[in-house]
Amino acid sequence: MPSFFKSKKQKKNRPNQKENSQNQSTNSMPESLNSSLSANLEVIKQKTGNSADVVIRTLRIGENSEIRSAVVYVEGIVDSQSINDLLIESMMNKRDLQVKMGQETIEVIAEEVVALGSVKTVSDWDELFLSLMSGETIILVDGNEKVLSAGTKGGDKRSIQEPGTQMAVRGSRESFTESIRTNTALVRRRVKNPNLWLESMSIGRVSKTDVAIMYINGIAKEEIVEEVRKRLKRIDIDSILESGYIEQLIEDQTLTTFPTLYHTERPDMVAGNLLEGRIAIFVDGTPFVLLAPAVFIQFFQSVEDYYARFDIATAIRFLRILIFFISLIGPAVYIAATTFHQEMIPTQLLIAIAAQREAVPFPAFIEAIIMEVSFEILREAGIRLPKAVGSAVSIVGALVIGQAAVQAGIVSPAMVIVVAITAIASFATPSFAIAISARLIRFLFMMIAATFGFYGIILGIIMMIVHLCSLRSFGVPYMSPLAPFIPANVGDTVIRFPWWALKERPRLMTADNSVREQKNQRPQPPNAREMISRKGDQNDS
Repeated sequence: MPSFFKSKKQKKNRPNQKENSQNQSTNSMPESLNSSLSANLEVIKQKTGNSADVVIRTLRIGENSEIRSAVVYVEGIVDSQSINDLLIESMMNKRDLQVKMGQETIEVIAEEVVALGSVKTVSDWDELFLSLMSGETIILVDGNEKVLSAGTKGGDKRSIQEPGTQMAVRGSRESFTESIRTNTALVRRRVKNPNLWLESMSIGRVSKTDVAIMYINGIAKEEIVEEVRKRLKRIDIDSILESGYIEQLIEDQTLTTFPTLYHTERPDMVAGNLLEGRIAIFVDGTPFVLLAPAVFIQFFQSVEDYYARFDIATAIRFLRILIFFISLIGPAVYIAATTFHQEMIPTQLLIAIAAQREAVPFPAFIEAIIMEVSFEILREAGIRLPKAVGSAVSIVGALVIGQAAVQAGIVSPAMVIVVAITAIASFATPSFAIAISARLIRFLFMMIAATFGFYGIILGIIMMIVHLCSLRSFGVPYMSPLAPFIPANVGDTVIRFPWWALKERPRLMTADNSVREQKNQRPQPPNAREMISRKGDQNDS
């Protein structure tokens, strides 16, 4: 019996030993490049597992075709036309290539043959494979321990389209794509300043994802830029597939439902925040760009607030704050009023609610839980289903479930109205990140209201405000400029002053250059307000 289990254990371990030996043979790679072309190509084939999309094209160049060379690239992530027209064709037509004494063949090819803009010399295997998998083309020459890496990044990518999540009535119709270079170019088109600096890095041991931080030198505070740089360099993880990975790895506070970084897919919003002293974090492969630091009031501001008149923008911001509180405590207020504080409800309305609830077997809290969970299920189903049927299923499902629940006597019509208004309010919040936080905290307020009534709701709001005041985003207080109160920056919070009154940038985010406009920017119409008439009319008179 012991021998049976022993043999079985040995059989189990054999595949693992085989896999380990294969991994060791695959990973056994010389540290530096070889001068032999065939040896280097063999290492490339072995390391890439003879992948079908790794193209190796061998060529002979120079006088009498005496120089053996090879071009290596990954099909699908390169610009094939540039490789054929500006690289392979140039190398094959260069028959008079001569290498003088003291020169290396690889240097002569870089200077006289390669007709591409970006060319660099590579002498390390890690850098070679990083360049190869990033969409660059590798040029190897026999007898040289160095290779050339030519910039030929390309391939199919999504074109610039309208924003899908942050719609605006007035403003730009461009949104970011999955290409990091396209995204940075969209911002540079709006901020044509040499002080707009970009720092690139590669994060992820396996994925080697391109990540870049962008800021305006002289406006962004150097301490915040250094903190962002330090947190990004501290990340040591296998892969970064979306900016959400970065957001969760560099945020100040993890035990909170409130977002401490802002994400957007609008280039004009990124440009506006850069001019206020924030730092943008771009991640290759995602159309969402992170902005740091983030403050609480920022999540209730839309980009079109700055394109509309200040009085209209202020009224809409007040409406958004009201919408947030409705989505946060709407069901909780109904539960507290119908359970503990009936005297606060008008008599006729109270009689109507009591008549509706006469056949309902559950208390108000259970009613609210049933309807809220049902709406969350419908909301999630509407997102996951195809667009052709998603909206129809969510609308029809809400109507059918609401009507059937009322007729079955499970919930009252008043509860359906309260939950529907709450769901619509959560959709009207400009930022999805803060809206989903309110959706989670709503259940906590419902439990507090069912236990303590309005006293519990007030206590919950106080605790939430204290928690918000304790949060930081890269050292900046989350509730600034309200707590701490900064009078010079209050003009762009719940209210928005006209542009001629917004003289200073946020003080806690900017360096010494905090003045954004000069004095006397208020429009001054002429004193004479007579009707303008034509000269001929004046002569006739």
